[in-house]
Amino acid sequence: QVQLVESGGGLVQAGDSLRLSCAASGRTFSIYVMGWFRQAPGKAREFVAAINWSGGTTYYADSVKGRLTISRDKAKNTVDLQINSLEPEDTDVYYCAANSRRVIFTLQYDYWGRGTQVTVSS
Repeated sequence: QVQLVESGGGLVQAGDSLRLSCAASGRTFSIYVMGWFRQAPGKAREFVAAINWSGGTTYYADSVKGRLTISRDKAKNTVDLQINSLEPEDTDVYYCAANSRRVIFTLQYDYWGRGTQVTVSS
């Protein structure tokens, strides 16, 4: 089992930056990729970014390229998501996920955190 805990969400203003963090514990040696997803009320959860745990290759949704940066610290077992130039449309619950399988862009991840709320005011 892998446990994931997100932090760093909150209420910010449009144009601000925010850094979300996800701390992983448990069988972290089994992780192939870690990702960030987001979900607005009444909408489907969608892929935002992911990073290969071993090699560090990063993947981004086209809609967020250029504004988001995903990074990982293997020594601390954390994955961060830096979001710049926040827009009201970025208001969502952001979820961290970990996968032992080579699945990156879909929701088929093995482990999920409980999410952290990001609210962007205009």
